[in-house]
This record gives sequence, C-alpha cells and structure tokens, in this order.
Amino acid sequence: MKPNVRPQAPFFSSGPCAKRPGWSPSALENALVGRSHRSKPGKARLLDAIERTRSILGVPADYKIGIVPASDTGAVEMAMWSLLGPRGVDILAWESFGQGWVTDVVKQLKLKDVRRFEADYGAIPDLSEVDPARDVIFTWNGTTSGVRVPNGDWISDMREGLTICDATSAAFAMDLPWSKLDVTTFSWQKVMGGEAAHGMLILSPRAVARLESYSPPWPMPKIFRMTKGGKLNESIFEGATINTPSMLCVEDYLDALKWGESVGGLKGLIARSQANLGVIADWVAASPWADFLAEAPEIRSNTSVCLKISDPWFLGLTDDDKAAIAKKIAGMLDKEDVAYDIGGYRDAPPGIRIWAGATVETGDLKALLPWLDWAYGEVKSTFAKAS
Repeated sequence: MKPNVRPQAPFFSSGPCAKRPGWSPSALENALVGRSHRSKPGKARLLDAIERTRSILGVPADYKIGIVPASDTGAVEMAMWSLLGPRGVDILAWESFGQGWVTDVVKQLKLKDVRRFEADYGAIPDLSEVDPARDVIFTWNGTTSGVRVPNGDWISDMREGLTICDATSAAFAMDLPWSKLDVTTFSWQKVMGGEAAHGMLILSPRAVARLESYSPPWPMPKIFRMTKGGKLNESIFEGATINTPSMLCVEDYLDALKWGESVGGLKGLIARSQANLGVIADWVAASPWADFLAEAPEIRSNTSVCLKISDPWFLGLTDDDKAAIAKKIAGMLDKEDVAYDIGGYRDAPPGIRIWAGATVETGDLKALLPWLDWAYGEVKSTFAKAS
C-alpha cells in the first residue's frame, strides 16, 4: 500500500544538496550585498569563511585555504594545471568525475607519463599500485558511484609526489587525514548544502613548494594563477579572491558553517551522516529487491548512497528496460513530492542515488524508504502486466 507518511524535507539531491535543517532565506538577511568583496568588511567575511572551514575540518595551521571560482571543478583544474608536469602521474578513476580528471590530464594537458588505475562502478582500483614517487589524483568519495577510499593508509608518509584529492562529497562528512593530502578540493554545495559556483582549495606546504619551484610550460589563464613573481600569492588565501564571489553565497556558507559548529563540528557532522547511512543499510539488509552498488562495506559512501536493483526478475531485463524502470521509480517519487532528484547518475548502472549527508534529517530518510518499496512494487507490477 502507498505509505501515508512523507519526508518533511524531500531533498535528496547529490548536488546541490539539501540545505541545513531550518534554513530559510532569512539566513541571508545580513549578507554584504552592494559592497565590494575587496572592502574591509567584505574581506573579513571571506576570511571568516576560510578560518571557520579550517577550524571545523581541523586543517593544519601551515596549510593554505583559498576560495576559488567554478566550484570543486575549478579548484581541481587550478591544481592540475598549476602543479602537474615535473613527475609522472597516477590517476585513480572508478566513476565519472575521476574519469573527467583522466580526460583533462591525457587529452588537454597531454602529459605523457600517465598511469591509469580504473575500476567499474561499485568497485575501487588496487590502491597499493600507486607509486609514491609519482603525483596521484583521486576522488576521496565517488559521488556518482557511492564508492569511497576506505582510509588514507595507502598514501606513503615518505612520498615524493603530491596527492591531489577531489574531496567534494567527503569534506565535512569523512575524516580526512591532512598529513596525507597535499591538495584538497571541495565545493560549498555538497555536504554543507551551500550554494553553487564556489570552490575551496587547500594546499599543504609541499604543494606550495611545488608552486614556487615549478612553472608549467603551457599558458595559464588568470583564474588559475596562484603565484606572483615566483612566490605564492598569499592574498588569495587571506580572503582576496581571484575573481568576484557572490556575497549572498558567502553569507549562506557562513550560515552552514555556524550550523555545523552547533551540531558538534566535524564529529557531529560525521555522526549525522553515518546515522543516515545506518538507516539505509538496515533497510537494504531486509530488502528483497535493492542492494548497495558499492560491493564492500568499507568502501560505501555515507553521503552519496548509490543503490542497485538486485531483484532476479529485474536482472533478466534488457538494459533499456532496466533504465526505464529506474527512471520511472525516481519520477513517481518526485511526482508524489516524496523525493527529488534521486535517479542514478546517467553513466552508472540503473538504480537510485540518495544523498545522506549531514543536512539530511534521519527521520526523513526513515520516511522515504517505504516509498521506495511502494514505487518499485508499482512499477514492477505495471511492467509485468504490459509485457
């Protein structure tokens, strides 16, 4: 039967993600609009965002944190175009965003000494194959596959190369080992539910040393340039952004950070996300038709939870029919105002993707899951009759 309890906030999109509980536009009333971001109060807001980020995430004092354009993608691109070249590069890819970084390195930067370690959706490459003498690029959490690295133990403390980590759906939800990471990127629109188009770039002292000792042979667009006269442009990491940020978005990010502090900082944020994953895991364990796309528990994401349909009846269908059924389930729940934007990523196996980050209330996930059973039952029944 159709459930009679709906999630109070049916926002389960994997980006932009749900706003923090209780959010309303009134949170932006004190935004510094109509003022220059380079004014004294403008720079103070930007620096506040940087320092609150440092405090919650536990970023070491000697690491640089900058607000950069073009979301997480812009931050990763800045790092790759500025830092790659002196050493061979290992790239790990097990979902679409990792594959995107492969394309940039191989087809755009056209680096010659590149090793690719790839895995299908639901799996992860052999991390032990990474060479610490080489630079390595990887996503900490694969947003489109629901697969994360289990930890940072595979990264050598004696490495010679740099680690470039796309952590956009991991930051604020997973414990990142900063001593293992030289470049870390994320966007405001993921775990903290901020607004789009702004990225964060975190550099270790080793990454800064590379910037100051190496000049790429290719042209560098203005928005990628992090050095001036061979030295790091420190102002970028003190609130003087390369391009103009939205002060409305800055205010929204500050609001999210203050909420994060109020729920216990990083530990509290992780606990909320883990509780959400636990609710889904309990449901999956009892489900006759759904399973995690991630094969092993230790690599399952606690933010972008990707589910596959494991019903033997479904597995016997054509690929087109599978895709149509998964799309129909997501569409039914959207129409019922139960869950928005939970279709699996277009390149992933047909299924469901549920954002379970800290801004999602556990009660809303509990209310959602019976609706998944209802929608699947309805679609299966209708499809079986039609065929």
